Amino acid sequence: MAQFSFDIESTYDSGEMNNVFDQAQRELSQRYDLKGTQTSLEWLEDKKGVKICGDIQFHLDAVIDLLRKKAASRGVSQKTFDVTKEPETTNLRMIWQVPFKNGLSQDDAKKITKLLKDRLPKVKAQIQGDGIRVMSPKKDELQAAMQIVKAADFNFPVVFTNLR
Repeated sequence: MAQFSFDIESTYDSGEMNNVFDQAQRELSQRYDLKGTQTSLEWLEDKKGVKICGDIQFHLDAVIDLLRKKAASRGVSQKTFDVTKEPETTNLRMIWQVPFKNGLSQDDAKKITKLLKDRLPKVKAQIQGDGIRVMSPKKDELQAAMQIVKAADFNFPVVFTNLR
């Protein structure tokens, strides 16, 4: 009997994120409420996140809101932005480093596999590095597993790849 499978990963499309960054930077230069301020948007090392600079917290919030809107319009998950880190204040300027979430931690992978084992006992979920391989002899069960994972509100982006 044929075995069907797919992978669950927590990642983002770097090409789309590049487009989000470019669009946000273009709009940032045209925003009237940010004219005359030192608000800027830069890449972190190796494009693994963004650095937002501004005069006050309002400027930082405006830029992250702008990034989220551009990401939503391009189909990038809002959960990709890790905004848990607090902005730093130096020399009357605020700097906020916002890395992108990439890869499933072991704890997150265990949450997903436990959820699938509880709800769909016939589906086999196996942790492989920073992803999860989900296998079943029936495609319908795999589609049900995808729906269950989508419906669960995790605090990280979830992407389904390699459907076979």
